[in-house]
Amino acid sequence: MHTPTAYLQHRGAPMLCPPLIQGQLENRQHGYVGFATLPNQVHRKTVKKGFTFTLIVAGESGLGKSTLINSLFLTDLYKDRKVPNAEERISRTVAIIKHAIGIEEKGIKLRLTIIDTPGFGDAINNTERHVEDYIDQQFEQYFRDESGLNRRNIQDNRVHCCLYFISPFGHGLRPLDVDCMRALHEKVNIIPVLAKADSLTPAEVCRKKMKIREEIKQFGINIYQFPECDSDEDEDFKTQEQILKNSIPFAVIGSNVQVESKGRKFRGRVYPWGVVEVENPAHSDFLLLRNMLVRTHMQDLKDVTREIHYENYRAQCIQNMTRMVVLERKRRWLRKMQEVLERIQEQMQHSQRGGC
Repeated sequence: MHTPTAYLQHRGAPMLCPPLIQGQLENRQHGYVGFATLPNQVHRKTVKKGFTFTLIVAGESGLGKSTLINSLFLTDLYKDRKVPNAEERISRTVAIIKHAIGIEEKGIKLRLTIIDTPGFGDAINNTERHVEDYIDQQFEQYFRDESGLNRRNIQDNRVHCCLYFISPFGHGLRPLDVDCMRALHEKVNIIPVLAKADSLTPAEVCRKKMKIREEIKQFGINIYQFPECDSDEDEDFKTQEQILKNSIPFAVIGSNVQVESKGRKFRGRVYPWGVVEVENPAHSDFLLLRNMLVRTHMQDLKDVTREIHYENYRAQCIQNMTRMVVLERKRRWLRKMQEVLERIQEQMQHSQRGGC
């Protein structure tokens, strides 16, 4: 029986062995099979396919939603936007505007979709369910595609996260905020954001956060829950997770303007009393929010959307379909029984006539 080494010999002259085969020959002596490379295979396939993430922003106008989104992803999605005046804000209805952009960083491609809701919170009557309906429509489309014959190229437009902007000028959550978040919390991961944190002192920010957290608990609003740390996680990761939990709602500042101060250039805002840095942890939670959305919890947001919110919708659809099938079967059975009774009545009438 030829050994692998002898097999690679040809008439006494050694042949060149490919690196992959050579590595397998060397690792065979240590009982190495090769399935440890599975993560690398998944990584290559996933990177080639690219990633998708859909984010919806909600909250009344004038809270800096557009500016924050541009700051988070270092892009300009709203360069052609027209800012409405006060009269237009009152009269217009809630709209759904979709912005899609491709971002690439170190060879990793991300198809980012931002869903804006201009007009939300501006009109007197806010009973429309535009945001809820849009999220349900994306679930419905994915459910249809998933149930179809061609499932290889399904485009995932499900909403993975909702940044809900809360005004810093009130005493906490408005009734509209409570109603909207309660309508959405079973459909999407809600992350509350305290907008325009530079209009508050640090003490006021702390009080606002505590008040909002208390009201979220009081009104039974289910916001996004950070996953529990495993026992084998390192202490730095556990500390960072606890910091994120304590930072809810994230007090943020947005700016697309480069400011220069003390020889440094940074994104910020200049006031008569000083300079505010967007990415300074002492000034806002912007870095915490961005790191959470992009670096640490983007995949978990997608997993929760797929495993909880979408599965709840899918289970409801299947339950409704099953109920419709059962009702249709009952209708058919009742129609058959009605036909049988009619035949029996006809036979009885015919027998009575014959007897007479």
